[in-house]
Amino acid sequence: MRGLAALSLALAPLGLPASAHATPAAPAAAAQTFPLSYAVGQIPVADESRAGYTRDKFKHWNSGLDVADGCNTRAEVLLAEAAEAPAVAAGCKLSGGEWLSYYDEQEVTDPGKLDIDHMVPLAEAWDSGASGWDAKRREAYANDQDAAASLVAVTARTNRQKADQDPSKWMPPAPSATCRYLAEWTATKLRWGLAADQAEIDAINVYAGGPCQTTVVHYTTAP
Repeated sequence: MRGLAALSLALAPLGLPASAHATPAAPAAAAQTFPLSYAVGQIPVADESRAGYTRDKFKHWNSGLDVADGCNTRAEVLLAEAAEAPAVAAGCKLSGGEWLSYYDEQEVTDPGKLDIDHMVPLAEAWDSGASGWDAKRREAYANDQDAAASLVAVTARTNRQKADQDPSKWMPPAPSATCRYLAEWTATKLRWGLAADQAEIDAINVYAGGPCQTTVVHYTTAP
């Protein structure tokens, strides 16, 4: 973005229109906001298949949003979500800092005790439609920092308890996390155009029609 302003200034003295050779930018996707009860109904229902899945089909972690900062996606998420910023040493080694793992309401002061959870796990994404994507799109999914819900810093224990399970099989242990988790799960499925099996939809609907009936889902469709 910063380069565009410089390019315009460079072209002006030559009398060339700034748009002479520019490719029109694709319009940004509009942000969507729906009640959870409505949003879950927008997820396509389909049977899931794990056939052909291996974790290395989703390249992660890559060099992150800022390729010049020396931090990979994991480190950038930790920096973005820190309640108290950690110290950053050479090679983007983090120390100190403080985070709140919302899945279990635990305060964490050692970044090594945190995992970066894919809200919709990689295996679940594969089952739900990502098996048909190319490698570039799967990498974009696995390193998605353009939506706050996609990647979240949580205690390693809860992330590993969750593993690749959907909400019909696992929910965060903290009651305070329930509605937020379901909203973020649903948002991620909609953002990436992923499907859900019927058990998953039924599980979310139990909450959407009960304790989470006022919960709102915010998402923007991925490029």
